[in-house]
Amino acid sequence: MLSHVFLFALAEILPSEHEEAIFASAETFKSLIDSCIDEDLINQGVKQIKIHANAESRKSGPTCIERICVTIESLLDYRFSAVWDIAFQIISATFKKLENNASYLLRGTLKSLGDIQKLPDEDFPYRKQLHECVGSAVVALGPEMFLSLLSLNLESDDLSEVNVWLFPVLKQYTVGAHLSYFMESVLDSVGFIKQKARKLELEGRVVSARSADALVYSLWSLLPSFCNYAVDTAQSLKDLENALCKALREEPDVRGVICSSLQLLINQNHRVLNENDESSGTEFGTSAEKAVSRYTRQVATDNLSALRSSAREFLSVLSGIFLNSKKDDGGCLQSTIAALSSIADKAVISRLYKSTMQKLLKVTLEAAKVRDSRKPNSMESDDTSNESSPSVLRGKLFDLAASLLPGLNIAEVDVLFKAIQPALQDADGAIQKKAYKVLSVMLKNYDRFLSSKLEELLKLMVEVLPACHFSAKRYRLECLYFLIVHLSKDGSDKTKPEIICSFLTEIILALKEANKKTRNRAYDILVEIGHAFGDEEKGGTKENLLQFFNMVAGGLAGETPHMISAAAKGLARLAYEFTDLVSTAYNVLPSTFLLLQRKNREIIKATLGLLKVLVAKSQVDSLQMHLGSMVEGLLKWQDNTKNHFKSKVKVLLEMLVKKCGLDAVKAVMPEEHMKLLTNIRKIKERKERKRATNSEESRSHLSKATTSRLSRWNHTKIFSDSGDEDSSDGETDYMDSETNIGRRSRASSLLKSKATSLRSKRSHGSAKSLPEDFLDQLEDEPLDMLDRQKMRSALRGSQQGKRKAESDDDLEIDSEGRLVIHEGKGSKKSSAANPDSDSRSEAGSHLSVDSSRKAQKRKKTSESGWAYTGNEYASKKARGDLKRKDKLEPYAYWPLDRKMMSRRPEHRAAARKGMTSVVKMTKMLEGKSASSALSLKSTKFKKRANKASKMKGK
Repeated sequence: MLSHVFLFALAEILPSEHEEAIFASAETFKSLIDSCIDEDLINQGVKQIKIHANAESRKSGPTCIERICVTIESLLDYRFSAVWDIAFQIISATFKKLENNASYLLRGTLKSLGDIQKLPDEDFPYRKQLHECVGSAVVALGPEMFLSLLSLNLESDDLSEVNVWLFPVLKQYTVGAHLSYFMESVLDSVGFIKQKARKLELEGRVVSARSADALVYSLWSLLPSFCNYAVDTAQSLKDLENALCKALREEPDVRGVICSSLQLLINQNHRVLNENDESSGTEFGTSAEKAVSRYTRQVATDNLSALRSSAREFLSVLSGIFLNSKKDDGGCLQSTIAALSSIADKAVISRLYKSTMQKLLKVTLEAAKVRDSRKPNSMESDDTSNESSPSVLRGKLFDLAASLLPGLNIAEVDVLFKAIQPALQDADGAIQKKAYKVLSVMLKNYDRFLSSKLEELLKLMVEVLPACHFSAKRYRLECLYFLIVHLSKDGSDKTKPEIICSFLTEIILALKEANKKTRNRAYDILVEIGHAFGDEEKGGTKENLLQFFNMVAGGLAGETPHMISAAAKGLARLAYEFTDLVSTAYNVLPSTFLLLQRKNREIIKATLGLLKVLVAKSQVDSLQMHLGSMVEGLLKWQDNTKNHFKSKVKVLLEMLVKKCGLDAVKAVMPEEHMKLLTNIRKIKERKERKRATNSEESRSHLSKATTSRLSRWNHTKIFSDSGDEDSSDGETDYMDSETNIGRRSRASSLLKSKATSLRSKRSHGSAKSLPEDFLDQLEDEPLDMLDRQKMRSALRGSQQGKRKAESDDDLEIDSEGRLVIHEGKGSKKSSAANPDSDSRSEAGSHLSVDSSRKAQKRKKTSESGWAYTGNEYASKKARGDLKRKDKLEPYAYWPLDRKMMSRRPEHRAAARKGMTSVVKMTKMLEGKSASSALSLKSTKFKKRANKASKMKGK
C-alpha cells in the first residue's frame, strides 16, 4: 500500500534547486501512483466520501487515498510555484489513474487548477502545461462531469468572466462523450447566449453582442469533439437531426462544424466495420481507450443504421444549400454529401441523382441557347460571377453528381459519363475543369467502369486534347495517371507502349506549365507512376521501373528545348525519389554533357539541376567512378559560356569536394582551373573557422542539419537560374534536411532549459519580493502563506498594483471595449479660452502625454549633470539668449545655399568652399577649453585686422 508520508517526503524534494533531484522525485512520484494505487484503495476512499456526503461532521479520519490526494493537491501551493510544470505532470498521472473516481477525490484539485488559470502571464509561465493537465481531467471525468465541477460560467452577466480558455481544452481532449448531453446542455446554452446577444445589440452594446456571437460559435465548435467515438449515436442522433438541419439552413457560420461532425461519425464507424481503426486513444489514457473499445462491430452497425435513417434529410438539406450557396469553403458540403451517399439507401441516392441529372440537362440546353444567341465573332463569355448564370449552375450540378458517385450503380455511372463527354470540349474552361474532375473520380473509384470503357476512354482522351483548357490540365493529368496505371497492368493490348508513351509525353511537358498547381501535380503523378511500376505490392517490378525511367529519358532526344528541359526535370525527380535509379541515371551523363554545350538557357538550367540531384543522391564510390568526366564536362561548359549559370557550376564543384574530398577533385582538375579549386578550398576553410568559433550548441545544431538524409523535394531551388541560394552548404540548402526527430529533440531541450531558467529565477526572486509587496496589499492582516486562495489573490492584486504603478498613463477601456479619455486639470482653462479646441485637445492627448514625458526626462538628466540644455544662456529680464563670459556663443548656424543641390559640380564646389575653413577651425579648437578657444579666436581676428590695415596703408 502506498504511504502518503513517503509521497509527502518526495514532495518536499520538488522545491529544491537541484534539477536532477526534481526530475528524479517527479518520476518516482508518477511511477508510485501508477503502480501502488489499486482499485481497493480507491473504492475504500470513494465509499467513505459517499457515506459522509450529507453528514455535517465526519467522525472517522481520512482514508489513505484521501491523504494521498491531499498531498498531491498541496503541490499547487505557492511554495511549489517554481516547479508547477512538474506538479501538473504528477496531477495528470493521478487523473489518469483515478478516472471517474477523480470527481470525488480530486474535486478541490480541479478547482485549484481553474484558479491558477486566472494568474497573469507574468507570474505564470506554465500555461500550456496547465491546459494539458486540465485536458487529462477532461479525459478521465468526461465532459459532462468535468463541466459540472469546472463550468464555463456562461450565466455570468459579464462576458469577460466566461471561462473561454476551456473551449480549446474541451475540443482537444473530449472523447467518448454523449450526444444527448450536447443536445440538452450545450444547445440550450447556445439559445441562451443568442438571446443575450440580441438583448445587448438592442441596448447598443455592439462589442458585447459580437463577443456573445463568438461564444455561440465556440459552443458549436464542440460538436466534432462530442462526435469523437460518441457512446450514444444510435440512440440520440435522431433527436439531434432536427437541430442540425435547422442550423444548416439558418446559420452559415456553423455549417463547416456540422459537416465535419457528420463525416467523423461516418468515417469512424466505417473504419470499425472494415477493421481498420487507427484511433489514437492511447495518447489520452485508459479512459479514452475504454471509450474506443466500446466501438465493437455491432455498435458500429447500429450507429450506421441510425445515420442511414437520417441520411435522407441531411442529403436533402445539404444538396439544396450546395446549389444555392455562393461557395463551398474547403469542399465541406461536397465531402459530406459523398460520405452520406456511401451509407444512404440506394433508392434515396437514385432519386436525388435523377433530379440532379434532369437539372443538368435543362441547364446545359439553356447554356447552349445563350451561346448560340451571341454573335459568331463575339468574344463575350458567360458571366461566371453571376451565381444564377447557366455556366455556374452547370458546374455546381457536375460537382453534386460527382459527390453522389459513392452511392451509384454502374448503369448510373455510364449515364454520367455520357453527360460529361461533350463538356470535355466545352468552350468554357470552368466547365471543362468540372468535367475532367468528375471523370477522374469515376476512374479512381470504379475499376469495372474503367475496364469496360477503356477503348472509348483512350480515344476520347486523344480527341479532346486540342480543346483542353489550361485550367483543366491538372484534372486531365489525373485521368491520364489512372489510364497509364491500368494499361501497365493489362498485358493484352499490344499497343500499350505507344499509348503510354503518348500520355507520358503530355505529363512530362506539364512539368513546364506556368500554373503552379498543375506543375506540382505533374511531378507528383510522375512519382506515383514510378511507384505503380516499381512497387511489388502493387504488381510492379524493378524492370518495369527501369523501363519507365528509360521512357522518360527518351525525351532528351526531343526536337524542342521545351521537351528536352522537361525530360531532364522528370529524370531529376525520379532519381531523387528512387535510389535504385541513380546508378541508371549515370548512363545519360554523356548526353547530359552534350546538352550543356547547347546555347539554350532553358536546357542548361534543367541539366544542371539534374546533375545537382545526381551528386546529392549518389554514394561516394559510384560518384568517384564518374568524377573525372563530370568535372571535365562542367569546366568545359563554364569555359565556353558567359551567362549567369557559373555560380551553379561552382556550387556543384563544392558539392563534389564535400562528397569525394578535396584531393580526389584536385586529381581530376585541369591545371588551368586550379585557381577555382583554391577559391573553393579557402571558402571551405573560412566556413570551418567560423563554425569553430561558435558555441558547442551551435555546432551540434549545424551537424544535425548537415548530416541528415531526410529531405524534401523543392524543384524551384533545384532548377533556379543562379546558384546564390546554394552557395552556403550545397546539398543541404535546397533540400530541407532537418529531421523531425532532431527538430523535436532541440525543441524539447530548449523548452527544458527555458523552464529551468524560469524556475531558478522564480525560486530566487519569490522570497525577496513576496513580503513587502503582499503585506502592503493586505494592510494590517498578516498573510497566511499556507492559504492557497489568499496567496493567489495576493499575486493577482500585486500584479495589478505593479502595472498601475509602472504606468499611470495607460489607456482605460470600459466594459464595452471603448476608449475612456479623462481631461486634465488645465483643460477647462484652455477650452474656455478657445471653444473650438475640444477636438484638437482630444486628438492630441497622446502627444501631450509624450511631450510631458520627454520634458520630465530632460529635466531629470539636466539635474544629474550630464545633459546640456542651454539654460545658462537664458535671460531673466527679456526673451532671447545672452552671451556669457568665457563661454562659446549661444548659437551657431551655417546658412543654406541652394547651390549645394545644383547638378553642376562647379556650383557645388563653390558652395562647399567655406566648409573647409570651418573644418580647419574645428580641428584647431579640438580639445581646448572655452576661454582658450575664445582667446585664440580673438588673436586670429587681430592678426587679420593688422594685416588688412598694413595692406591698406601700402
